Amino acid sequence: MSAGGLTYKDSGVDADLGDTLVDRIGARAKRTHRGGVVSGIGGFASLFSLKEAFLAAKKRGAPIEAMDDPLIVSGTDGVGTKLKIAFELGRHSTVGIDLVAMCVNDVLTTGALPLFFLDYYGTGKLEIDVAEAVISGIAEGCEQANMSLVGGETAELPGLYHPGEYDLAGFAVGVVDRAAIIDGRSVVPGDVLIGVGSSGLHSNGYSLARKALLDRGGLALSSTVDSLGETLGEALLRPTIIYATAIEALLAEARPKALAHITGGGIVGNLPRVLPDGTRAVVLRDRWRRPPIFDLVQRCGGISEDEMERTFNLGLGLIAVVSAEAAPRALAALARAGSTASVVGHIEVLPDGGPADAVLPK
Repeated sequence: MSAGGLTYKDSGVDADLGDTLVDRIGARAKRTHRGGVVSGIGGFASLFSLKEAFLAAKKRGAPIEAMDDPLIVSGTDGVGTKLKIAFELGRHSTVGIDLVAMCVNDVLTTGALPLFFLDYYGTGKLEIDVAEAVISGIAEGCEQANMSLVGGETAELPGLYHPGEYDLAGFAVGVVDRAAIIDGRSVVPGDVLIGVGSSGLHSNGYSLARKALLDRGGLALSSTVDSLGETLGEALLRPTIIYATAIEALLAEARPKALAHITGGGIVGNLPRVLPDGTRAVVLRDRWRRPPIFDLVQRCGGISEDEMERTFNLGLGLIAVVSAEAAPRALAALARAGSTASVVGHIEVLPDGGPADAVLPK
C-alpha cells in the first residue's frame, strides 16, 4: 500500500492491467471482423454498418436476399456453473466458445444473419493470462459464427468473486428481414423433426451434473472414464456447438419452418416454444445417438428419466421442423455442413387443442 493517500490499486483494482489486456486482445478481436465494423474495441461504444455487413455476407455466399424491412435480433446468456470445471482444471481457452454459442444459437433460430458480439468479464482480481485465454476463446467462437467481436467490458471487482474465479456474460446481435423470420407459424401436423447432434452437455445442467458426478459419484475430473474414452474433465469442458454453418446450410437448401435451440429445459422445455398452439412434437428416443456422458450423469446421480429430459439436451442441440418433402434435402445439407443429423420425430395434432407441447414416448 502506498505511504500517502489511497490509490485505486490499493483497493485491489489495477487499471494498468486492464489496459494491457486491451492491448493483448485487440489484434485477436480484429481477426474476427467479417465486414461492417466501423469502430470496435477501444472506444466508448462500437459502430457497425448493416450495409457493409450485408455486402460482406453476400460476397462469402451466405443465403440472404435484399431486406425490405430489416429487424435487429438480439440475445444474451452466460456459461453458468460450467465455469467451475474450468476453474478447477485451470483450463480457460474453451469457455469463451460456450459463451458465444449460448447467445448466437438463440439468435440463429429466427433465421437471422449474425452480425456482432460483445462480452462481459467480471473477476475479483484480474489475472491477465486467464482473461486473455477466455477472450481468445470468445474470438474463436465469433469466427465459428461468422460474426465480429466489437467490444466488451472487463470489470475488476475486489471482494465480489472468490479468488481465482470470474463470471461471463455475452450479447449477440443479428439481423433478419421481417418477411423471412422463422417463427414456427407455418408448422402443421405431418411436418418432420430433424435433430442435430450436440457435443455433450453443452452449457446446461452443470449444477446437477457436478452434484451427480463429483459429489455423489465421487469421480475426479482427472479420472479417465472408460465409457467416455477420455477424462471426465475433458468431457465436461467440451465446447457447445455453434450451429451457424448448419443453419446457413438449411436456409440455403431446405428452409425450416421452425428452429429450436435445445438448452436448459431440454427438448420438452424448448421445442414447444417454437410451435403453434394445437400441435404436439413427438420425439422418438431411438432416432439419435445419446452421448455416454448423459448415462454417466444419470447413473451416478440416480436421476429419473423425466428429470434428465427436463434438464439436459440428451444429445440434440438443435431441432429443425421441416415439411416431409423437404426432409431429405435438409439431411443432405446438414451432412455437407459437417453436422450429424437424423429424423427424430414428427408433428401431430394436439388432442383438445391448447398450448403446444413435446413428448418423448417411453
